[in-house]
Amino acid sequence: MSLFSRLVVTTLPLVPKFIVGRVAAPYVAGASLDDALATIRQLNAEGAMATIDILGEEVAERAKAAAFTEQYLEVLDAIQRHGVDSNVSVKPTMLGLKIDESYFAENMARLAEAAKERNNFLRLDMEDRTCTDATLRVYKSLHERYGNVGTVLQAYMRRTVQDIDELPAEGANIRLCKGIYVEPREVAFKGYDTVRANFLAALERMLERGVYAAIATHDEYLVCGALALIRRYGVPRERYEFQMLLGVDPQLRRILLGRGHRLRVYVPFGRDWYQYSIRRLRENPEVARHVLKAMIAGGR
Repeated sequence: MSLFSRLVVTTLPLVPKFIVGRVAAPYVAGASLDDALATIRQLNAEGAMATIDILGEEVAERAKAAAFTEQYLEVLDAIQRHGVDSNVSVKPTMLGLKIDESYFAENMARLAEAAKERNNFLRLDMEDRTCTDATLRVYKSLHERYGNVGTVLQAYMRRTVQDIDELPAEGANIRLCKGIYVEPREVAFKGYDTVRANFLAALERMLERGVYAAIATHDEYLVCGALALIRRYGVPRERYEFQMLLGVDPQLRRILLGRGHRLRVYVPFGRDWYQYSIRRLRENPEVARHVLKAMIAGGR
């Protein structure tokens, strides 16, 4: 990251909230579930699938975790009722992982059962290294009980290929992404090209083992590499999908859909849109520059 980009990123918290909202709007469906459903209908019309994420941060109170669990049950009901093509993604610390692992597992079991009753699917998102072991333990338990559950592995983590080798022998479903949390070098690769290389190595190991691959990237180099691996291993269309964030490189999304690949878009919604938007902008300083330009222009 250049010095100017770093300056842009560190300045973001000073930007007025309404300007962040205006520039970051493509990344978030809106504040309500109705907003998310409207966005998903548009994506479905384009040929894309979706996964719904309720925005929020780590919670330390059981009551808040319980409330988020109820919200996700409402989301699953709404997906079925409105007939949209979407599943759900859940951040473990929102449902109580940092409170108590057993309590978190109970909340996740409620969602997995509800999703199965509705012929839907539930994915446990992956957070920082302090959550990895517990998330994988709960994922494996839910997978054994319900089968309609997946999780996420991050290519920048040194442990990822080993984690793939320890997945359930049948039916594993993994979203593979680069990873965004700031981790120490002891546990995470730091070089840009190194992370790319491990991404493709991890994806190849997944395909070798027959893991359903949700390939989450906007990096066209990795898309190209993934397509080469899919051809090499003769992976049928129903055994993989690409995944992208809402608002990020819609042209690449349309290219992949136009060539017959299945693609799912991560659709976040909720009142905590600001924190999510700041994270997305920090990951993309070019967009963040436009935020600052908008702020400067607005002050004239």
